[in-house]
Amino acid sequence: MKTRYDKFSQKHRIKKLAEGDLQHYSELAEQVQYGGNPEHKKNPGDFGLTPPNSLRSAKSLCDAVRIFKRQIAREYLQSGLCRGLISEQSDGQWPRIIWSVSKDGTPLEARLENRETGTYHGYPIPLSDPWGIEIVRRWNTTDD
Repeated sequence: MKTRYDKFSQKHRIKKLAEGDLQHYSELAEQVQYGGNPEHKKNPGDFGLTPPNSLRSAKSLCDAVRIFKRQIAREYLQSGLCRGLISEQSDGQWPRIIWSVSKDGTPLEARLENRETGTYHGYPIPLSDPWGIEIVRRWNTTDD
């Protein structure tokens, strides 16, 4: 069964880090912001978002992993940056994608939405997806 990650495999390559990169991304982690996207939320929590009238069934929901606070979402971004789970592609100083894993073991993906402010929106990756399995594997083999 093909997934959306099969089609975009070039965009889903984790960057190979050089010496000193983790220090750089740890510094970026202090500046990173989480904006959110209403298409990934039923319960807007403290994100200040209004969910759309009819949710698109293809969108995964943050509600499934109980992320209802902007600060929690930001902490996942910071953890992914500090571990170097980022895409090869960047936009300015910011990686286009940051991956993380929730406390319950669900893989998460966040995409850059504003390169000027370092703001991302994110969503869970189904554990049935091979890319999600790979993110969890990498997460478990990196230090935090």
